[in-house]
Amino acid sequence: MRSLRKNARVLGAVIGVAGALAFGAAAHGAYPDRPINMVVNFGPGGVTDLMARALASGMEKDLGATIVVQNRPGALGTLGPAHVAKQPADGYTLAIVSASVVTTTPHLMDVSVKPEDLVHVAGFGKNRYGIAVHADSEFKTISDLVEAAKGGESVFFGSPSTPNSLIFFDLGRKTGGKFELISYKAGPEASLALLGRQVAVIAANPPDILSHLEAGKLRLLASGSAERWREYPDVPTLREAGYDVSVEAWAGVAVPAGTPSEVVQRLQQSIERALRMPEVQEKIRQVGADPQFMAGAEYTQYLLDEREKTGEIIKEAGIPRIN
Repeated sequence: MRSLRKNARVLGAVIGVAGALAFGAAAHGAYPDRPINMVVNFGPGGVTDLMARALASGMEKDLGATIVVQNRPGALGTLGPAHVAKQPADGYTLAIVSASVVTTTPHLMDVSVKPEDLVHVAGFGKNRYGIAVHADSEFKTISDLVEAAKGGESVFFGSPSTPNSLIFFDLGRKTGGKFELISYKAGPEASLALLGRQVAVIAANPPDILSHLEAGKLRLLASGSAERWREYPDVPTLREAGYDVSVEAWAGVAVPAGTPSEVVQRLQQSIERALRMPEVQEKIRQVGADPQFMAGAEYTQYLLDEREKTGEIIKEAGIPRIN
């Protein structure tokens, strides 16, 4: 009888522990069990924002959870990631991080987010750039623009992000031209500044200027990326025009440091699955970007390598830090 009582107590303890574990699992649920916030580091309507929303639509289907997209622009794209880095490391706040936030911006200004503050889950696409001027601009070709910048006075350009700016900084470094930055929070703002003749030129992504190009209000001088724009196949790249300048700009997803590895892996899997969806691919292509997947470890190494290369370019060019 004593043995039966002892066994009963042991069984009761086991059942109690199992019940507690089951209750804990039920309370927390499988990830994700509530909406996820995705913080975009540039303003609404720009290429990064549209790429992020396309990705979010696919991830929602895969994860079975709502993804709420929020915009936190400012400080050349660093405010959003800095905000996310301070959030709980539970996988419910994601940062859209343009590669430039890691590779370029820290060389130009003090930033409030460090590489170790975030874990990069994956890269999900690259966008392209084009150099555009007002339709009535005196600059008819990219050579006209460069010659003016070499003439003594600075040519003012509008830019919402570091990659856009780097095109002009590198172009000035390699030609002796003087280009001066006027910063904007998002691509559409820079485009409006060009339309209003507040700046002479911009390096823009397709969604920011395509409608203005088609309406005859702006003119595309050159592609700032490795390939010509499919919408304007007769417009050369900078390299084809004789200037060894080209900018590649990835966008990726990151989470706060300390996020459980299983959550990071689930998010990486979801990003890869979303990018296989034809509708997601088409949405990203429509904004002038290329949907591409790069796993977290590889993407992190890519960012570190590019950070070093870009730092050398900026140092050689003597590009001043932004106050």
